Parts: sequence; structure tokens; C-alpha cells
Amino acid sequence: MPDPEPPVEIAPAPPVVRPERVAPRRLAELGTAAGAELRGDGEALVTGVTLDSRAVRPGDLFVGMPGRNAHGAAFAGTAVAAGAVAVLTDAAGAEHVPAGVPVLVVGSPRDTLGAVSALVYGFRPDAPQLFGVTGTNGKTSTVHLLEGIAAALGETTGLSSTAERHIAGEVVVSGLTTPEANDMHALIAAMREAGVTAGAIEVSAQALERHRVDGVRFTVAGFTNLSHDHLDDYGDMESYFAQKLPLFTPERAGRAIVSLDSPYGARVVERATIPVETIASRDDVAADWRVRTLEVSRQGTRLELTAPDGEALTAFIPVIGEHHAANAGLAIAMLVAAGRPFAAIRAALADDAAIPPMPGRTENVAAPGSPAVFVDFGHSPDAFAKTLAAVRAVTSGKVIMVFGADGDRDSLKRPDMAREAVTRSDVLVVTDHHPRFEDPASIRAALAAAALAARPDAELHVVSPPPRAIRVAVSLAAAEDSILWAGPGHQNYREIRGVKTAYSAREEARQALEEHGWQARRPGPSASH
Repeated sequence: MPDPEPPVEIAPAPPVVRPERVAPRRLAELGTAAGAELRGDGEALVTGVTLDSRAVRPGDLFVGMPGRNAHGAAFAGTAVAAGAVAVLTDAAGAEHVPAGVPVLVVGSPRDTLGAVSALVYGFRPDAPQLFGVTGTNGKTSTVHLLEGIAAALGETTGLSSTAERHIAGEVVVSGLTTPEANDMHALIAAMREAGVTAGAIEVSAQALERHRVDGVRFTVAGFTNLSHDHLDDYGDMESYFAQKLPLFTPERAGRAIVSLDSPYGARVVERATIPVETIASRDDVAADWRVRTLEVSRQGTRLELTAPDGEALTAFIPVIGEHHAANAGLAIAMLVAAGRPFAAIRAALADDAAIPPMPGRTENVAAPGSPAVFVDFGHSPDAFAKTLAAVRAVTSGKVIMVFGADGDRDSLKRPDMAREAVTRSDVLVVTDHHPRFEDPASIRAALAAAALAARPDAELHVVSPPPRAIRVAVSLAAAEDSILWAGPGHQNYREIRGVKTAYSAREEARQALEEHGWQARRPGPSASH
């Protein structure tokens, strides 16, 4: 039987980021942009957009969307009481709006949210320049690397990733991988207000499908790779692939850099309708840009990048693995495509400390002399394969892996995750992650069964809850060993039966090391996590 979950506090909701100053827009003007039917006074002045009645500020347009269990417009009265001046919703939602409140009625509020938000927050494609990165794995790493390189060039930077949002040095925790369109436009406006010149944004397939980047045009789009993930949403790889393609159209981006490291990269190039340059770290494909890994250590990876004209640079990134070298090359190529001089980037990266560590991406929380403990966000078979290969390359002893699987998410990938985990590690510890509304014991059992089917003689431990699992892993480790804890990465919560409870895998790993007599690497006072 699993140990009972310890009592924990509820994780705080991510803060809402908005600009300080917004030029008011007449409701009638927004209605025209949305193709809406205006009911009531069109002279109301709008200075913000929100979907959450609890986040309303005076002057907001409240957007009521149909939901699985209730219509968002049912909260229109609460929103108006908090200061909302009007409501955007569909015909069914309009029935919930209090009498006398102006309403914009549209066929689909989600489809129009981006256009309306872009108008309210004054989107401009040149301020800041925006870099959008999509793919299965490597999105978060690429945007963090891109931001770090731009900062090394002396630019004021912004970022939106699964891990964090950054605005000119201010760091806030993320919620969704890509924010809803109203929050995305508010974030971009806040970046512009803060003088940001380069904003790196992670763009998920769900974001493109669900209109979260509508009204945004990227200076350069980037593609990392495509592999098995999110098939609970899309059913098959072709449908998943199709959701990525709209980013590579003139409506969404000016130009693109596409990695050919996965077979889908060549297909993106074929289907893109904007200028494209290609990049590869594989020797068996021809590409405009070429990435080569020179050295990998527990401290990071040294790479060489060759530009289309034959010019080359070397750089050090504080994360391990050839796949991260590929991500860094993509980030540099995207910056060059947007006008940054290659020579200036080469000079900026001459200092090995130019790029800061990335939160929860093969992040080693152990001090030198202790077993390495890499905490990573990877949660797909391809991510496991690449990250375990990277850990193996810097380990003279055993590789111990700790992992679980998300509940209520793509269960089809779980056997492949377990197979990669057990065949590429020496010791496997199966535990929990976000069980959500699934039975965590049944998830663990399925993972363990798949692992033993792939390798019947494996040293396998099934341990719950996760704090106990990482302590079991550390108890099995010697100084020359490495532990990879895959799944939680940067996240500061676990989701159990609909409740997000505060939890830090990085802190649990540090405590586990110290409890077993080892030393942990702790962030300094200026660290963002």
C-alpha cells in the first residue's frame, strides 16, 4: 500500500501580468473588430480583458465562454460588480448578463478573443520583437536559451514558457504553457512598457488550436522536433503535426528556423508559407545551419555552431546533452534571422557564464562530490531517451531513474516511457507525478508492468509518495552515480483530485541528499526559483 500523502498547503495561483497604462478603446470599436452584435451602449471605454471574474479590474471587458460544467457568463454579475464595463459572450451567455450591461454577442468568444485583446492592448509586431518556438520537446529550453543569449547581447528581454514569465528581469510563475490570448497580449504589452526588445515565447499545439496566440505575429518562428505526445488530445501523430503548421504562415510569423533532427522538420519546411532556414545536429541530413557537440560534463555542454556562410562559434550552455546543444543552435539561428549579428553573438558567448541556468531542465541540485541529481521536466518517451543518454554520458557509475506519469493525460505513451526508462537506466524507481483524478496505484502498476516486460531482470522499486521515492533513490547512490528525476522539473505543485498542492521536487531532492550525508547545490539569493 502506498504511504498516505502528507498534508500540504494549496499552491498559489500564478499572478496576472498586465501593463500599467492602456489607452481606452470604445466598446463599439471592439465590436466591429470582433464582428459582434452590440447590445447596449457602445461608448463604454475598455482598458483590459479578462476571462476570470476574480481577476476583474475597473474598465475590463469580461469574456464569458461556454465551459464543460457551466457557462462563464454566469459570473458576469460578479464581474460587473468588480468593475467590468461590458461583457463579450455568445448568445447563450448573453442570457446571464445583468440588464443594462453592454454586451458584445459573437458566435465563438474564444475565436474572437485574440483580435479583441490585440486591439485593447495595442499589439505591435515590432515592439518587442517576438520569437515563437513550437515542437514536442525543447520548447522551454530553447526560449530560455534564446532569452539568455539576447541578454548577453545587452538587450532587455522577456519570456513566456511552461516554467516562468519574465519581463525585464521580473520573474513570475507560469500557469498554462501558453497563456490565454487576453493574458498573452497583456504580457506582451507589459514587455513593451518595460522596454523589452526581445521576447521569447513557447507556443504549444494547444495554443495554436485554441487561439491563444491569435493576434500575435512573431518576428521568427522556430521548430524543435515532433514525437509521441498529446495523443489524448489529437488522436494520432498526423493530427498533432497539423496543429503545429499554422505557426509557419504569414499571419503568424515573418520567417522561420526549422530543425531537421526529427523527420517532421522536413515536412514543416515543405508546408511552410514563409521564408525558412534549416538547422541540424545530425550528420545524415543537409541543413543551412550545423550544430556539433564538442564536450559534455556534469556542469554543461560545449557546442559549435556553423552558419550558412561558413562562419562558426563555440558556446557553453549550463545544461547537459546533445539535444540541448541543438536547442541552443536553434536559438542563435533565430536571433540571427531577426537581425542580430552573428559576430556579436560569438563575442557575447565567449564567456562560459554568459547563459544562466534553466529552471528544471536537467538541473543538477547536487554539489560537487555528491551523486548528481538531475531534476527534469521531460515527460515523453523521446525526452526520456535523450535525457538518459545525456546523463549516461556524464556518469561513471550507475544511472538511477525516478519517474511517474500524469493522470488523465495521454496513457498511450506510458508503456513507451517505461520502456525507455528501464532500458536506459541501471536502477528504476517508479513513483507518482500528477495523478489528478486517476488512481495513482494503477498508474504505478501499469508503468512497472511495462518496464518489467521490456527488461524482466531490472532492478525496479515502486515507491509512493514522491518524497519517499527520491530518498530511496539517494539511498541507493554512490558519489560516482547519477539520479535523473523526470517529470516534475520546475513545477511548484502536484495536482491530486483537482487540487494543486505546493510541492518542489528540487527542494525534496536537496533535502534527500543532505539527509543521507551528501551536499546539495542551493540557489543564491538572486535565483529565480
